[in-house]
Amino acid sequence: MSNPYFQFKQFTIRQDRCAMKVGTDGVLLGAWTDVSGAKRILDIGTGTGLIALMLAQRSEAMIDAIEPEPDSHHQAGENIRNSPWQKRIRLFNVRLQEFHSGSFHEGKYDCIVTNPPYFIGSKVNPDPRRTMSRHAVYLTRDELLNGIDCLLDKTGKFSVILPVTEAGLFQDKAANGNLFCTRKLHVKPLPGKGVRRVLMQFEWTEKPVEERTIVLETTGRHGYSDEYRLLTKEFYLGF
Repeated sequence: MSNPYFQFKQFTIRQDRCAMKVGTDGVLLGAWTDVSGAKRILDIGTGTGLIALMLAQRSEAMIDAIEPEPDSHHQAGENIRNSPWQKRIRLFNVRLQEFHSGSFHEGKYDCIVTNPPYFIGSKVNPDPRRTMSRHAVYLTRDELLNGIDCLLDKTGKFSVILPVTEAGLFQDKAANGNLFCTRKLHVKPLPGKGVRRVLMQFEWTEKPVEERTIVLETTGRHGYSDEYRLLTKEFYLGF
């Protein structure tokens, strides 16, 4: 059984009612996303509230977070209220499709981030909450990019993490809408293993892509690499 909470250096994530628990993907994205100069941030599908809280710790921005699944929304609200940054984070229980077409937001964002549902065309999970979190059924890639088109400022940056099998397809689809990848982090679980995840940053202006590769563990389980420790040292206890 998953631990009902996850303790970070400056905040606690309770997760017993959330379909998706704290994981490496979310921590990577929260630590890697460029928030320099950001004044307004949007976290799409916040889940436990993890990424919104990480970005609040790393910036002075006002943050909007949306989470359509009721139990996750409720628990994210608890985590945000119990954090040092509750006054800078607003939480909305809506889908992205409703959020960008409604009156919820107040203008565009200079930073948008999402750890989106991964799976496309695969057998859905019998738990509808996990289906919403893991499968691109309730938020397709086209719907996500349409939301970005409506909500991202002309000088803003959009960051996402995807499996390597989906990253290239998503990059091509985004470029068709004049949203260009400008930064990538390729993630390997161990030395000698292939890339499993890709973090990507997109902007409206095309420019050379800045690319790096990171290995998470160098000496087996929990034998974290120096690069990963450096990236996440402001969050993990013991780093």
